[in-house]
Amino acid sequence: MRKSTMARPGRIRKSTRPQRYTTVVLGAGGVGKSALVMRYGKNVFLDQYDPTIEEEYEVTVELEGKRSHLEIIDTAGVEQFTGINESYIQRGLGFVLVFSLTQEATLKELDHIRQQIYRIKGGEDVPIVVVGTKMDLTGEREVSSQAMQELAVRWNLPFYETSAKRGWHVSEVFNDLLSRMRKRYPDGPPKGSATRRKDQCHIM
Repeated sequence: MRKSTMARPGRIRKSTRPQRYTTVVLGAGGVGKSALVMRYGKNVFLDQYDPTIEEEYEVTVELEGKRSHLEIIDTAGVEQFTGINESYIQRGLGFVLVFSLTQEATLKELDHIRQQIYRIKGGEDVPIVVVGTKMDLTGEREVSSQAMQELAVRWNLPFYETSAKRGWHVSEVFNDLLSRMRKRYPDGPPKGSATRRKDQCHIM
């Protein structure tokens, strides 16, 4: 497990004690999970692919006048579902499922991950957003917006198209998930879901 520090400038207003929510980022290797997280946290783009060995970040977020802590777990590719991935799902309160718009096969893999989340969490009332990356690579695209819309209806989940390279729609992904976690857990994370303290950064 590697630790990294992310920071983005901005003022954090005084408020009540912020709630902590664990978010797990899952998807096949090479789809851009780390690039998505780094664009959100540092507002930078990872130009070279570096296969992630699970990293965790703690991000302080100010959204709708309320402050929250996001513990973001950036996982390695899940071509083979392992006990490690299951342990992360058990810890997670919200999930970002990532595929590449340039590789249709990576979208198909998410259905298995989604079903595993429902199985492990004991139901479908789980905050999840689905993210298609690399939307700037229009000439290499294999997944159409129409296909995503149809799947969004079938899965009853929100879908986003993003580009970590261009910074398109990245913040919307995490803001939407945070809103869903707050709604799902209005009194804060359930007992027994406490997480370890990680390096902190601030996001507005």
